[in-house]
Amino acid sequence: MRLAHKFLCLVLATLFVAGLTACGSKSQYKKFSTTYMDAFDTVLEIMGYCKTQKEFDAWAEKAHQRFVELDHLYDIYNNYDGLNNIKTINDNAGKAPVKVAPEIIDLISFSIEWYDKTPPLSNIALGAPLSIWHQYREAGIADPEHAELPPMDKLKAAAQHTDIHKVIVDKAASTVYLEDPEMSLDVGTVAKGYATELIAQELKAEGWTSFIVNAGGNVRVVGKPLDGVRQHWGIGITNPDKPDDMSDDATLDTVFCTDMSVVTSGDYQRYYMVDGKRYCHIIDPNTLMPADRFRAVTIVTEDSGLADYLDTILFVLPYEEGLAFIKTLPGIEALWVFPDGTVKTTDGLKPMMKKLGGATSK
Repeated sequence: MRLAHKFLCLVLATLFVAGLTACGSKSQYKKFSTTYMDAFDTVLEIMGYCKTQKEFDAWAEKAHQRFVELDHLYDIYNNYDGLNNIKTINDNAGKAPVKVAPEIIDLISFSIEWYDKTPPLSNIALGAPLSIWHQYREAGIADPEHAELPPMDKLKAAAQHTDIHKVIVDKAASTVYLEDPEMSLDVGTVAKGYATELIAQELKAEGWTSFIVNAGGNVRVVGKPLDGVRQHWGIGITNPDKPDDMSDDATLDTVFCTDMSVVTSGDYQRYYMVDGKRYCHIIDPNTLMPADRFRAVTIVTEDSGLADYLDTILFVLPYEEGLAFIKTLPGIEALWVFPDGTVKTTDGLKPMMKKLGGATSK
């Protein structure tokens, strides 16, 4: 699957696990982890505490298979036998409603609901112009010497077909219909986080109480580490200048949290260069050009799907507007990394951070 992701993570987000055991600890649980690379075009890491390897493997494989299922449902590029997915909806734009799984109905309904109550900058109906950017970005990556930007007139023409309210969801019939035959959905601003949250909630409901699901930088932690020592997980925030260095010293900072999500959008993983300038994949729907106010934006809140949705908005908005907006949403914290390396955060995030706030896992 090749969604227009917030960023394509080629390395794992840093998950600080120092102090997993301590002298005198009597924890009967052990930490296990595993990785997969066959869903959402990214690295998936499952980490958690169980009494045995066998128990962990069962939980991890359950999560893995669910990620694969959701990956297929939210795919905009590939067909699968006997399955209606987002691509099926796009293929039938202007033709007929498509009966789809509840997971698609819920994702689209969620995205429309939040579009209507936030600045209109995270639009799943932006598929037409995003597909143009995708084509030019892929061509530029494959042949850097001839990389070029899409023609603005072509982008503007595509932008005429991005009205999210022409996405008709019939929950009773479980169908989705695109009224405009030239529009298409691209759920890359929300699908990975939404899937991460859904899977975390399912695992929690079935009885797993201490784990991390990390889908290429969409990190969801459940419970606390069962090592008999720590009260919080430590989630590293990547330094945009050192995206491949996951060491403690190179990491921008560490967020200590329990039952929370830490989701980052950045310009350093999914981009291409044209005439020496970096163009990332996060498109401002107002200008139809890649946003460039920040190197990265991180959202910290409970719901990973909401975090994934909101960090696109904050990546596009000017800082002061983004800060004012995020203050209207309870339980949402944010961090911005500016092009010059300056880091700013909401007041509520600092006490959770290692370097900026002196927080610890205890």
